[in-house]
Amino acid sequence: MHLLKRIIMASALLCNAAMATPQGAADKTQKVLVFDIREDIASTAWIHTSEALRMARDTRADHIIMNMNTYGGEVTFADSIRSAILACPIPVYAFIDVNAASAGALIATACDSIYMSPGASIGACTVVSGSDGSKMPDKYQSYMRAIMRSTAEAHPWRDGRDSARLYLRDPRIAEAMVDESVFIDGVVDSAHVLTLTTLEAIKMNYCEGQMRNIAEVTEHVAPGAVVEKYEPSVFADIKGGLLSTGLRGILILLIIGGLYFELQTPGIGFALFVSIGAAVLYFAPLYIDGLAANWEILLFLVGIGLLAAEIFVIPGFGIAGIAGIICTVASLTLSLVGNDGLSFEGVSSGEIAVSLWVVIVSLVLSVVLCVVAGRKLFRAKRGTPLSKFTLETSQEADRGYIGVEKKELDSLIGQSGEAVTDLRPGGKVRIAGETYDAISDGTFVEHGSQVVVSATSSGQVVVRIAKN
Repeated sequence: MHLLKRIIMASALLCNAAMATPQGAADKTQKVLVFDIREDIASTAWIHTSEALRMARDTRADHIIMNMNTYGGEVTFADSIRSAILACPIPVYAFIDVNAASAGALIATACDSIYMSPGASIGACTVVSGSDGSKMPDKYQSYMRAIMRSTAEAHPWRDGRDSARLYLRDPRIAEAMVDESVFIDGVVDSAHVLTLTTLEAIKMNYCEGQMRNIAEVTEHVAPGAVVEKYEPSVFADIKGGLLSTGLRGILILLIIGGLYFELQTPGIGFALFVSIGAAVLYFAPLYIDGLAANWEILLFLVGIGLLAAEIFVIPGFGIAGIAGIICTVASLTLSLVGNDGLSFEGVSSGEIAVSLWVVIVSLVLSVVLCVVAGRKLFRAKRGTPLSKFTLETSQEADRGYIGVEKKELDSLIGQSGEAVTDLRPGGKVRIAGETYDAISDGTFVEHGSQVVVSATSSGQVVVRIAKN
């Protein structure tokens, strides 16, 4: 009996151990990936964020913490970062270390949780001009209001204790960060754009809590977790620089400018190589990043081909030229947006409008600069710095460089003259006091010989030695 009891107890212990094994596996150490956004929101921030999110998926991280300190930046890249965070299957937490202004507030709102350091702030999302900081027209503000509101609405409130609360963060507060006309009783009047301090954000349920540093956030999110830091590579920084809006505008200038100056000069020269190099730098990072599809690059080549055909083959300017401009502008614009092949379902009209605006402004500036620079370059006076890039040698009339009409040359047939150079068979002759390009009838004519014009050919007189 005692033996039977011992066997039963041992079996029970083994069963408990077997049942405890999955539970132990479930209690494995968690992984947290930390990455920084501590610069203006632009192409580099977008590249760093997309690579950090990809790294988190590849390493099977359980949580992602974004260490943020930014005054904002470009709305297009902020929208791309926002969309990537909302689509990320891993929870993303924002730690605002001092600032999350403008585009930074949009990105933070997209995160699953927001933590702020003492003295930090979030808000002030009014869209302003990048040149002078002036407020942009209402259509830009309307777009920003909509994406701030929809981003807040993307996080529904899952705690059923407060049945009146629908969202984790109030969409009206997100809207008030953009538009000073939004009034929220007890939060903001209708005269100021909303910016929240750490304590105000906690009170308004826009922030989950106050943390002193990133280590404290990590320990709060996942106690005892293994922390891995995303460090951007040199290649990521280079790609981010090549994707910047300013550099893209410069590359478009070089593409169009190189083609313009190449058409102004005979043969294939340096300007064409500049244009090709600029086109490669424009499309290569976009292609690597998955923005520029094969058909968009092909569309650009077709556009350039149509423009070349219009200039060199087809007289005047018509359908081919217009189609070439449309194809070129469309390819440069569509390569900047994240369409999936021929599907533009995930691309907003605002993103396409901004890309089109960048391309058109760059093209207009390139044409203006090419015309102005071309005039100064081709009309540069001898001795000036620009004259080093132009041909200074002039063909003076007193040295025999004259243009002669065919009728005038034909009138010389039968007249006599003198060879002023040896004709082997080409050279020069003087007839009635004027010097002309000449070619002999096949025989060698010595300098000083008397000749007779027998015909004309290709702007030259054909001569033979006069008979005594």
